[in-house]
Amino acid sequence: MNASPAIVPVPGLSGRGRVGATALAFAGGLLLGVLTNLAQGWLPGPWNQIANSGAIWSVAAFAAGALLAGRVGLPVAAVAGLCAEAGLVVGYYGYAEVVRDGVGSLFAPLVWLGMAFVAGPLFGVAGLWWRGACPRRRVVGIAALGGVFGSEAIHYAWVLHYAAQAWTCLAALVLVPLLMGRTLKERASSLLVAALFSLLAYLVLYELVLSTLLD
Repeated sequence: MNASPAIVPVPGLSGRGRVGATALAFAGGLLLGVLTNLAQGWLPGPWNQIANSGAIWSVAAFAAGALLAGRVGLPVAAVAGLCAEAGLVVGYYGYAEVVRDGVGSLFAPLVWLGMAFVAGPLFGVAGLWWRGACPRRRVVGIAALGGVFGSEAIHYAWVLHYAAQAWTCLAALVLVPLLMGRTLKERASSLLVAALFSLLAYLVLYELVLSTLLD
């Protein structure tokens, strides 16, 4: 049985529908941003970092693209992913500013917003590809989502030395391809590519981008 059945063709969205879909993606991201801020206070110790991790936030953009699959093209899925990620940043830091003690420096919000403009479209398209008919694109879409969890597993294990969190993200790296692939071959290919993406994402994000910004 396929884990993710093919899309049943449905009418494409009109121009107004596309605007509404991207607005809903932003609103959903906004709500999730508030929830991740709250979850940071609910989760104990180092686990609170899981709540607003880049991997968790990337799921929102992926979901936005996946939910629009079959009704929009790649550009709209990319914009929806961007709106979801930007909404997360605004919701998270907006809640911190209004309800908590404030965000202080604008450096962190601007860094995350800048990353949203990169990660949002990428994962929006990944979600769209996962729901599509092309096997190679499905593999890339699944591997992108699994790989971002893998990169965080490396960061938790190598830099922060949080073993439990590292194992949790590693489990997500494995489970995403296994649960989201449609065939055994697709699951195996997605897992292999996700492992490669994990290392690449870690080197680019943590070793290049964030280390440069934080120096």
